[in-house]
Amino acid sequence: MKVFISADIEGTAFTTYWDETERDKSYYAAAQLEMTREVRAAIDGAMAAGATEILVNDAHDYAVNLDPNEMPACVELIRGWSGSPMGMVEGIDESFDAAMFVGWHSPAGTCFNPLSHTMSTKNARVTLNGIPCSEFLLYSWACAMRGVPSVLLAGDRHLTEISRPLHPGLHTVAVKDGFGGMTRCKAPVLVHQEIREAAEAALRQDLSKARIELPKRFTFEISYRQPKDAVRYSYYPGFKLVDDLTIRMTTADYMNVLRAAWFCL
Repeated sequence: MKVFISADIEGTAFTTYWDETERDKSYYAAAQLEMTREVRAAIDGAMAAGATEILVNDAHDYAVNLDPNEMPACVELIRGWSGSPMGMVEGIDESFDAAMFVGWHSPAGTCFNPLSHTMSTKNARVTLNGIPCSEFLLYSWACAMRGVPSVLLAGDRHLTEISRPLHPGLHTVAVKDGFGGMTRCKAPVLVHQEIREAAEAALRQDLSKARIELPKRFTFEISYRQPKDAVRYSYYPGFKLVDDLTIRMTTADYMNVLRAAWFCL
């Protein structure tokens, strides 16, 4: 069995402040360690279910967060960015049996994780076909475009709740709650156990029933915090300026959405 894992940091067990997510800040080391431990828990669960090849994409910031020395022999690790519009799931292709997401967070414009955002903090709200567009929505659909089902999501509770209806075989682990600038966090040792168990269960299901078909058309809308950004990015091919803060595109090709997200979010 071949498994893909994409890892972020703002949806890990206790991250609450931006300083915890930035590598030049003193709080970062603890969050970096927790990110590595949660990914390792998903790996251990996948191996228990029979995974023999695992590709992990380190998908936060400069993409050099995970400790390679904590990865078992069956794991390959993607570090850094090539610039591909596949972004946080670069490396996924049709050869994978399943995709997993660890450490992911709520979308821009929501108050249930102090670190909620979609790709950057310059946008205030992003929607895809009228749905609040989290990074998970954006990139789990990228996996579906390659025919790979998304079967595990570990992150803040709000993200897990709004994401569950998107994928029939999705197993979720809510690692913390949030409201405004506050988080209420589970003990990391419990989070690791829950991720490990959920990963194993997710891969033991009938994976053929976990696949989805993407919509035939996509309406992608971005509202920025500053009018100057809306004007600037409205010149990206396919977008039109809707109002002082908002641009919108409609397309039948999901790769157009991924390209636009990479350049405009």
